[in-house]
Amino acid sequence: MDSNKDEAERCIKIALIAVSNNQPDKARKFLEKAQRLFPTEKAKTLLESLAQNGKPPDENSGPVNGEEPSVRHRGGREESDVSAQGAADSAKSYTAEQLEAVRKIKSCNDYYQILGVEKTASEEDLKKAYRKLALKFHPDKNHAPGATEAFKAIGNAYAVLSNAEKRRQYDQYGEQRTQPGRHRHHRDFEADISPEDLFNMFFGGGFPASNVHVYRNGRMHFAHHNRQERREQPRDGGLALFVQLMPIFILIIVSALSQLLITQPPYSLSYHPSAGHIHKRHTSRLKVPFYVNDRFSDEFSGIMLKQLERSVEEDYISNLRNNCWKEKQQKEGLIYRSRYFNDPALFQRAQRMGTPSCSRLSEIQVILEG
Repeated sequence: MDSNKDEAERCIKIALIAVSNNQPDKARKFLEKAQRLFPTEKAKTLLESLAQNGKPPDENSGPVNGEEPSVRHRGGREESDVSAQGAADSAKSYTAEQLEAVRKIKSCNDYYQILGVEKTASEEDLKKAYRKLALKFHPDKNHAPGATEAFKAIGNAYAVLSNAEKRRQYDQYGEQRTQPGRHRHHRDFEADISPEDLFNMFFGGGFPASNVHVYRNGRMHFAHHNRQERREQPRDGGLALFVQLMPIFILIIVSALSQLLITQPPYSLSYHPSAGHIHKRHTSRLKVPFYVNDRFSDEFSGIMLKQLERSVEEDYISNLRNNCWKEKQQKEGLIYRSRYFNDPALFQRAQRMGTPSCSRLSEIQVILEG
């Protein structure tokens, strides 16, 4: 509820500015909004005083509830206008329906509830639900507090449930793993693609890039807010600096030691000179190309070679499945967008778009079944 509290405080500041500019109706509107978001005694007192006297208590003589007024008249009307503009910019408009929708998403216990589908939902049902919710909760369209987190939860839910293997694991273990924290959004089943990238796959970047979304540690941040989170660090000399850098030094040392202990994998699906994988081979069954080092023939033969080739083919098929899924999502997203905007040229382009990974996967399935 901290986001609602911050938003309520912004509304109170805007209301005080409106009173100083002789706009009682605007002030009343924002005070009522503040009470709906996060009821406080301060907003209640201001509303009562505004209803009785047309102005808040001690507007020109002192602070309200021990706090300094947001605007002082000594700076003149120009200072008030600047402050009002800044406060208005920090409080983007949103509807009560949007706020309630965000609360509903954040209160969901599992991915099926987030998308609003049954556990028996088909792939097409998941797509329809995602398209509808993604457009509704995209941060460029929905400015309600918590909309960004809701948008991420929707993208993560679809990315997991639309993947057959992850959905199977989630249906088996998901609810058990997420009992301790309800708002963790099932961290054991994070998607392999960011919510913004998934949205662009569906809609081809349907919203203008007015905001820059940056992902750090799985969380979405806005690069344009420039919130004052940086605080001046005390300068206690070289010892304090050394203590602050100590965790970094330890991490570097541990990483270096772990690299020395980890052996290089015996193969790679791509040409990888730094690991010594420069010699190309093919598996005997599916003819999958892979690369090995100089010592491969001496180390692998007979049963060990067959087991390794089986691992190579499994990795190859897994990559094909992931790429096939992405190709299908991109193609269907373009088709949906062309129909939504009635764009025949885009529709033709989507129809011509190939899915090479899917075609190769079908060929392999024929070989395995034959």
